Amino acid sequence: MDRFRMIFQYFQSNSESVMNGICGLLALASVKIYTSFDFNCPCLPEYNMAYGLGIMFIPPVVLLLCGFIVNRQCVVAIEEWKRPTGNRKKNMAIIRYICSSILQRAMIAPIVWILVTLLDGKCFVCAFSNSVDPDKFSGFANVTPAHVQLLLSKFPCKEDELIMNNTSRKAVSRYLRCWSQALGWSILLMLILIAFLARSLRPCFNQAAFLQTRYWSNYIDIEQKIFDETCCEHARDFAHKCILHFFESMQKEIKLRRFNAHREEEEGKEGEKDHLRGITNEEQMNELLQSWYYSKPRLDLSRTTQQQCLSTDRTSMHLVDTTTNRWHPQPRSTTTRQTDV
Repeated sequence: MDRFRMIFQYFQSNSESVMNGICGLLALASVKIYTSFDFNCPCLPEYNMAYGLGIMFIPPVVLLLCGFIVNRQCVVAIEEWKRPTGNRKKNMAIIRYICSSILQRAMIAPIVWILVTLLDGKCFVCAFSNSVDPDKFSGFANVTPAHVQLLLSKFPCKEDELIMNNTSRKAVSRYLRCWSQALGWSILLMLILIAFLARSLRPCFNQAAFLQTRYWSNYIDIEQKIFDETCCEHARDFAHKCILHFFESMQKEIKLRRFNAHREEEEGKEGEKDHLRGITNEEQMNELLQSWYYSKPRLDLSRTTQQQCLSTDRTSMHLVDTTTNRWHPQPRSTTTRQTDV
């Protein structure tokens, strides 16, 4: 149980690992769906291509949309793109970086589906059986031109009576399957080459700008998570305080029933001081949330850091004597301490 807990905490803290794992599961699910799918070509000249290309490209579109849905960074990118400028300016490089990372993860499952269908070859044979040149095969010598297209459309169906005894059936199927596998391996090789060039050529570009973009894209994601957690905590304290106010008229009955109402009221006041931050009604909370959306705070902590530095300098320059409650200057070096002695 401890190992599973550690793994769960790791994936919970690392959103990129979670997204990569979900995309991998979608890719495996696409392979499993295709292997369990009962492919039946209609074997009709009007419907073969539509059916074959539909099986090849419609499920990847669905998987692409599923990849966008499960990735929470899509909402983050849209909110960052559509939000008012306010006190914080927009950086389009961050939005482009988030969108590229979303697209890269969402494209894994559709590409796996297309590669599996091409390497299998059934969809390709069904879609392009009517496009084969009959002059390249000897089985069409005694066939009239009116029946050539009908005969070609029946080639994906092995049990059909028209092509069961045709000598060119296997040859046409092998021909189309070879083209399908060649196209699939070419796409796979091209993707591997693109990934290799992206990995090898990335250090040649400006790494400082890349690090900055990656840092602030992570910041936007983490800021949204912390804001949601803080809102939940604030809403819990606000609800607790509202419930205490609702039951103020019943304090006598609560005391008679041995409920420590005074203690709960003090805890409610402490919670209000710690978390509510002066919010006492619904209008104030709505104004606060509206101000967060329309004018997010600047990414500048200079005032806070200056105050902290001043406070640390003051405490480092003086020590408190607890017995006499007097302030004494702090010795600065060991040499001055020896001379004083």
